[in-house]
Amino acid sequence: MPEITEAEFKKQLEKSDFSNFYLIYGEEKYLIVNYAQKMIAKAAGSVFSDFNLQCFDDSASIDEIAAAVEALPFMAERKCVAVSDLDVESLRVQEAAKLDELIANIPETTVLIFYLPTVVIDYKKDKKWKKFLTSANQTGCTVQLKKRSNLDLEKLLCTGATKRGCVLPRAGAARIIGYCGNDMQTLLNELEKLCAFVKEGEITTQLIDQMVVRNLETKVYDLSKAIIAGEYDKAYGVLDLLFYQNEEPVSVLAVLSSAYVDMYRVRTSVQSGYGAMEPAKYFDYARKEFRLTNAERDAKKLTSSMLRESLQALLQADTALKSARGDRRIVMEKLIAQLLLIAEGERIA
Repeated sequence: MPEITEAEFKKQLEKSDFSNFYLIYGEEKYLIVNYAQKMIAKAAGSVFSDFNLQCFDDSASIDEIAAAVEALPFMAERKCVAVSDLDVESLRVQEAAKLDELIANIPETTVLIFYLPTVVIDYKKDKKWKKFLTSANQTGCTVQLKKRSNLDLEKLLCTGATKRGCVLPRAGAARIIGYCGNDMQTLLNELEKLCAFVKEGEITTQLIDQMVVRNLETKVYDLSKAIIAGEYDKAYGVLDLLFYQNEEPVSVLAVLSSAYVDMYRVRTSVQSGYGAMEPAKYFDYARKEFRLTNAERDAKKLTSSMLRESLQALLQADTALKSARGDRRIVMEKLIAQLLLIAEGERIA
């Protein structure tokens, strides 16, 4: 049967109306784990679960999984076999053939669940995954759980706060997402922390600013904004915080470089008579279109020559960091100085 939607999957869970095979995958790892746990509990049942539930991880062989699938349930209607993070792309030809045969011949008394709490599928490169997904849809059900939209995440946080006896305004929820990104597990952890501190009442903007941990992208975006605005103290303050939190300089540089690349792409697109969203047709901005919106706003403060000069400075810093020439902190401090000078209209040597 074809891939089913999350809503269809929830109905099957509620009714315990299961297919013999499920593949639960996608970008939102929190939901994958959450749904897999619910399905495993329902499919295995509460009677003799020690016999009727067998769980495997990525170290299991196809032969081990097949033996579990083919075994009969013990004094129950069905049994459940759950496999987490089996990486189909790494399977040898013989093992892949065994896997295809296994999912095509699952006994009616077994529910086999594959779920991917950490494995990420590259749909452009992973040919074995593409083939496996086709086979899976012919045999059972596949469920792809994508990242939630910011609007959905805001509703989730506001509702979650209410359930915990607190009040979170919609603007506050948006602020938390802006700091943490769109990973549900991270957002719910931050919400739990805020509600535990407040106990009851409103979660204020001030409290969010004080307590919510910003992810690397957000912190580096703050750094890029400070550089473009010529705010020397703030720029070096953010850099100091990044080093204090033991962020890897190469990772910081990568995120900072991507911000400048975004600005250059947008500037080139607009100057060529296209809109700011045009780069999304050629580069991977799926569910990250906000980066182009931010880049359009920030790029107005820099000329094309400034952006080119900034990219050159970023390239030189990248080479210095990766070749381990000199102190890594000094390399980053020098880069920030160069970018600040460029933003002020000064030419660097």
